[in-house]
Amino acid sequence: MQIILFDTETRNSFYPFSLIRPLSAFRCGIFTTRERWSFVLQQDVFTLTEDHLSAAFSFAEIKEDDYLYINAAAVYSNELLQAVTSLAAEQLLRKNNQLVAVRTKQKLVFPVDQSLLVNCTAVELNAPVRFLQFAFDLVTANDELIRTDIQLIRAKKLSAPISSANNVINPEQVFIEDGAVVEYCSINASSGPVYIGKDVLLMEGTMIRGPFAALDGAVVKMGSKIYGATTVGKKCTVGGEIKNSIFFDYSNKAHDGYIGDAVIGSWCNIGAGTSCSNVKNTAGEVKLWNPLLHQWISAGTKCGVMLGDYSKVSINASLTTGMVSGICSNILTTGLSPKFVKDFTWNIHTGEQYILEKALHDIENWMQMKQQTLTNNDKQILEYIYAQQK
Repeated sequence: MQIILFDTETRNSFYPFSLIRPLSAFRCGIFTTRERWSFVLQQDVFTLTEDHLSAAFSFAEIKEDDYLYINAAAVYSNELLQAVTSLAAEQLLRKNNQLVAVRTKQKLVFPVDQSLLVNCTAVELNAPVRFLQFAFDLVTANDELIRTDIQLIRAKKLSAPISSANNVINPEQVFIEDGAVVEYCSINASSGPVYIGKDVLLMEGTMIRGPFAALDGAVVKMGSKIYGATTVGKKCTVGGEIKNSIFFDYSNKAHDGYIGDAVIGSWCNIGAGTSCSNVKNTAGEVKLWNPLLHQWISAGTKCGVMLGDYSKVSINASLTTGMVSGICSNILTTGLSPKFVKDFTWNIHTGEQYILEKALHDIENWMQMKQQTLTNNDKQILEYIYAQQK
């Protein structure tokens, strides 16, 4: 049986992070959604999404006549796992009329049209299931998924020993992968588990309070103060004060400054001294602008920045509450940032556009610093988005 995670037509709600990736590639907790299902089911998992993303994320498909499609916006749980893997042939699983999963011989296309599934028998999911609806939902789901993921990992392997040089509270809830370097740090896992991935470096004086996850090759600088629920993606470098935030892979916030209740895309760089606001002075409702939906979205009373992939922030910038930045943008300011920055913005004060060739050149420079290169697939995605902007 081939497992396929499908996006729905509502994927525009996850701007800016859905521009260059399907929902299955969102990192929340320790894993991305695709990594989590693959880890649990012990097999390759594929993706059904928009055409311009398919070459980079769909992977070569196995020729089968038995497909299990799972809604990529559904938050993983043991109950959900049991329900979707219990589906018989030509059965679909719903929760309050929302499609959760379907097992069928049909080869579906994006977006999944339920009217084509009339021959499938509908089953109502009795267990609770949570659906991500907006980008900031990743922040609120992160605590739950860090706890879920560390249990999944513990079921398959053992933690490396914790050095006695560290000050650790509740060490039973700390999991360290081989190759990680953790010396003279303070780790408090009493309020949630702490996961330290392979080859992670926690420099001396780092203070961690769970739930927390640092993925393979990440670096946490000396004296950092990080508290849950926070995920630091693969090959990220972080420092200063971070609270309740998610960093996708390969991004930097290496110096002092505060980031809270935020999602930071991949290949972002946040300059020294930069901080974001996550609460309005009025303690009122925070709204985020979504240009694809042409509307303001309520995020409650606490929300930091949603920083699109490949974006850079100057030193000593002040990011306003609920700021949304599109991809490939430069936020070069010493004052308070605007609430919204368009994709491919070179100058936020004049609105000057980032020329595509220059953006690709600069992305290559940043990638070389982490021994990576821009793939043809990634380049084609950026070219497609740039053309759409034009």
